[in-house]
Amino acid sequence: MRQTLFITGTDTGVGKTLLTRLLAEFLSRRKIKVAAFKPLCSGGRADARALHAALRGALTLDEINPWHFRAAVTPALAARRGKKSVSLKQVLAHIRAKQTPFNVILVEGAGGLLSPLGVHFDSRDLLIALRATPLIVAQNRLGAVNHVLLTCEALPHYLRNRAKVILVSPRKPDAATSTNAQVLAPWIPKKNLLQLPWLGEAYEPAWATKTGLVTKTLQALTAP
Repeated sequence: MRQTLFITGTDTGVGKTLLTRLLAEFLSRRKIKVAAFKPLCSGGRADARALHAALRGALTLDEINPWHFRAAVTPALAARRGKKSVSLKQVLAHIRAKQTPFNVILVEGAGGLLSPLGVHFDSRDLLIALRATPLIVAQNRLGAVNHVLLTCEALPHYLRNRAKVILVSPRKPDAATSTNAQVLAPWIPKKNLLQLPWLGEAYEPAWATKTGLVTKTLQALTAP
């Protein structure tokens, strides 16, 4: 059976690409055929290039990221400024056309769950259409509890129960870093509440996926 995981976040810059890259590396090392898509990028293609490197040629850069725009604003606005438009139908068609040879499909959104991606659609619309399991990434710092619960609340109830939350430790932990998981426990089942440590600015995915906590988290995220 094909597994589709949609990586979204509570905000921009919280670690979505970090997680997607680690998952691609982790699955590839286990000889699992994995595809990773970042359908829309704005303000540069660094995220898509990172996924391209992790996939080791399984997909081209343009297959991973078919739509990219210069302006560092939400993709829907960036496309409009470039006098272009992207529809949900186009994105779905692209992913479905490329997914056939793969067992696991990773799709990374842009910004938070409700940030507009294209004409009248956002990450929530895309993950629902893909029938994907939501992976919600949040920076493990003060404010994360509210951001996580709001993001979960924005999901349809059936997806809320399947969603997995990943708290990513910041470079400089604060007082909430060690307590957020405990505070979230009444709302998020223990098996769906996971953590990643700080890996550094220039982490090496091949090394990171061999460390204990990272491996444990990635195994939990890809379990059937």
